[in-house]
Amino acid sequence: MNYRLSETADAVTLAPEGGPASASVVWLHGLGADGHDFAPIVPQLHLPDTLALRFVFPHAPRRAVTINQGLPMRAWYDIRTRGTGLVEDAAGIDESTALVQGFLQREVGLGIAPRRLVLAGFSQGGAIALHAGLRAQAPLGGIMGLSTYLPQREQLDAATVAANERTPVLLCHGRQDTVLPFPLGELARDTLRGLGYTVQWQAYPMGHEVCAAEIDDISGWLARVLG
Repeated sequence: MNYRLSETADAVTLAPEGGPASASVVWLHGLGADGHDFAPIVPQLHLPDTLALRFVFPHAPRRAVTINQGLPMRAWYDIRTRGTGLVEDAAGIDESTALVQGFLQREVGLGIAPRRLVLAGFSQGGAIALHAGLRAQAPLGGIMGLSTYLPQREQLDAATVAANERTPVLLCHGRQDTVLPFPLGELARDTLRGLGYTVQWQAYPMGHEVCAAEIDDISGWLARVLG
């Protein structure tokens, strides 16, 4: 699959060359990165031409981040503590959830049915992907969280909507992750499964990163949920 790259003030887009997209992946970067971060992975997915996927990589807003001495950087919400003792920025999470829902609606406006949409993210972006995807008002094709955790976990049962109760979820995590420790990924998996969600769980001998085996698993999962 060959892609055409374009960029606006709010996102990087890779669109299939030679024809319209039949499905889209909105993929959110991690703290301090931007929409360019995961674009190089797309060719490595080796997806079939028949899938005709458009990839949209939004740029997070710039905001002060407490754990980085309050320096402004691209972030989906503020982070005040590291590790398992997370202090969550509820207002920032809600703000970015609304922003991401706008990107999903933009894809629908371009002719992509909600069930042909996947919402994905890495680390902080993965937390927003899970938060926004499970609350989406229309059924999505899938939700993917890489090296991430489940924000506002205690509120999830009351906050999710029936539209996405059957949406497949892919969770991937490194066993040696010191940024978002492995137990946070396991907790997200167990919480979602306990609420009846279908979760594919993949663990790798890596830290807070992406590995070749993970890229292969992402490719297979995308082909299955959107193929």
